[in-house]
Amino acid sequence: MRHRSCSNRPMRRRLQLLAIATVLGLQCRGGRGDGQGDAAGSVDGGSRTVVLPPEGAPFDYQIGGDYPPPAGVRVVSRDRGGEPAPGLYSICYVNGFQTQPGEGDFWLTGHPDLVLRDSGGRPVVDPNWHGEMLLDITSAAKRSAILEIETAWIQGCAQKGFDALEVDNLDTYSRSDGRIAEDQAVAMIRALSDVAHAVGLAVAQKNSSEIAGRKAEMGTDFAVSEECNTYHECYVYQSAYGNHVLVIEYEKASFDQGCRAYPELSIVLRDLEVSAQGSANYVYEGC
Repeated sequence: MRHRSCSNRPMRRRLQLLAIATVLGLQCRGGRGDGQGDAAGSVDGGSRTVVLPPEGAPFDYQIGGDYPPPAGVRVVSRDRGGEPAPGLYSICYVNGFQTQPGEGDFWLTGHPDLVLRDSGGRPVVDPNWHGEMLLDITSAAKRSAILEIETAWIQGCAQKGFDALEVDNLDTYSRSDGRIAEDQAVAMIRALSDVAHAVGLAVAQKNSSEIAGRKAEMGTDFAVSEECNTYHECYVYQSAYGNHVLVIEYEKASFDQGCRAYPELSIVLRDLEVSAQGSANYVYEGC
């Protein structure tokens, strides 16, 4: 349940300008639910209409553990094992492209063919996150098998009452040493988006600014970005998603700069471990 710092930054900066493409805008049609505001917006997800998070609303990032949101917060992201925040717009976090800590046996014993392997047959582990193995999305058959597993997770998010889905590690392909192609990542997130839309969940693009211009292909509705002020990428997400961009910063200077430069976005300062309230490491501040 740790944050995903954006990786492979040299490549990401080189590709950053390529990410700005003409994309279809999201038509705002009013909000829903308590505290969701009248600028939430909605899109046609296919099977049913899904509702976007309200623009610029106070936000908290709680993937490290549920706790009562600070006063004024209207949007909360929590792990799929947690519960939606009553009365608030709630986003369900799913690690869709890698294994979570503690889930190694589930994949290696139950689904060994769905873990990416190197030339020696060893599982490929994320170089930034010890123990998190990359899932093998390199074929349509394997993507379909992974989708079957993760569909149950997504449906669980909807059954609990979450409003949206945040799929982490879309950018795994950039840390796979070329074993996974960008197009394969796009195909996988599109399949997950279709499942989420079918059960009424909006879908966030998580990080990967270099492919924000492929929003239409991915089927994503808004963005969740870590450290886009630190790496000067917030405008890329805004070009694709308008003001439906939620930002997490881990450095106070970047947070302060973002609040000044992008007052229209939802920006939060958190500690690196996204600790629960009460922890000695807990940090929270909103613009």
